[in-house]
Amino acid sequence: MAPTIAEIASALGAEAVGDTTITVSRVSEPGDAAPDDLALAMKPEYAEHLSKGAARAAMLWPDADWQALGLRAAILPRRPRFALSGLSAIMDQGQGFDRSIHPSAVIDPTATLADDVSVGPFTVISAGARIGAGSVIGPQCFIGRDAVLGDGSFLREQVSIGARVRIGARFIGQPGARIGGDGFSFVTAEQSGVEAARESLGRQADSTEQPWARIHSLGSVQIGDDVEIGSNTTIDCGTIRNTIIGDGCKFDNLVQVGHNVVMGRDCLICGHVGIAGSTRIGNNVVLGGMTGVSDNIFIGDRVITGGGTKVLSNVPAGRVVLGYPAAKMDTQIDIFKAVRRLPRMVRDIAALQKAVFKSGSTD
Repeated sequence: MAPTIAEIASALGAEAVGDTTITVSRVSEPGDAAPDDLALAMKPEYAEHLSKGAARAAMLWPDADWQALGLRAAILPRRPRFALSGLSAIMDQGQGFDRSIHPSAVIDPTATLADDVSVGPFTVISAGARIGAGSVIGPQCFIGRDAVLGDGSFLREQVSIGARVRIGARFIGQPGARIGGDGFSFVTAEQSGVEAARESLGRQADSTEQPWARIHSLGSVQIGDDVEIGSNTTIDCGTIRNTIIGDGCKFDNLVQVGHNVVMGRDCLICGHVGIAGSTRIGNNVVLGGMTGVSDNIFIGDRVITGGGTKVLSNVPAGRVVLGYPAAKMDTQIDIFKAVRRLPRMVRDIAALQKAVFKSGSTD
């Protein structure tokens, strides 16, 4: 049944004004809204487009003059974008997965499924796995031997969870997420050219060609509560100990987390981020898109990296960094400005050299 304006506002803890008995069937952008839609016009510049649509109700900003906008009702949240989080949950139609265990699913007899677990077609749940109450396992998923998935978890299609991975409650895995692959760990019998170059900052010394020997991953992955993993994101097992992801972390698509990484709580990891092995990351860290993090370093609490940043050394807590190599954002911007001035400076220096040369030749 479609909710009313009053019901939505009550769920969001927001103010509702006008005819709050109006029901809405979906959420829409202002210019595309139909009469039964709730238009999202959470800033004045968005509200300018309401006249292009046919919305009777909208979610606006505090103290908005909703009547002047030609609306019959409005929701006025204190923080509109945060209210959008709750609104999107109310209006989400879901994926339409059946709440049942599909006959094509392969579930080992020793696996334990708690109450009200649903399992989609062609999913495999291995021996000793434990699935928490109310979890939804989508189609074509794989859950490895002795893996643990907490209550209320939701796996979209083709999510893979390796052996002995332990995941907390309310986990969300987007399509193609891969958790528990082996770490990228290889070694040579003698010192390799890579090791020599790293120690010398560029010289391979007398290293010779050698084959790579595989170091197996004996650890697994441990993930806390309320974590979301984006599509085609991968988290590798630890070499000896587990790779650890703290409560509340959110990962975008196409993120790579290497072996032995330890990440604190409530981190936000954007698309195309790569975190190399044995890195330690604090709480509430935000890594912007395409950030690269070197191995065996530490990133402190509340650090923010701008898009494309390459972090090669430790970053203290609270710092905002940008660039390659990462530097404080204001410093990096000054560097960018200086680089843009270089062509003019080169021309000026050339002109000065020419003037000095001519002056000297006349003496």
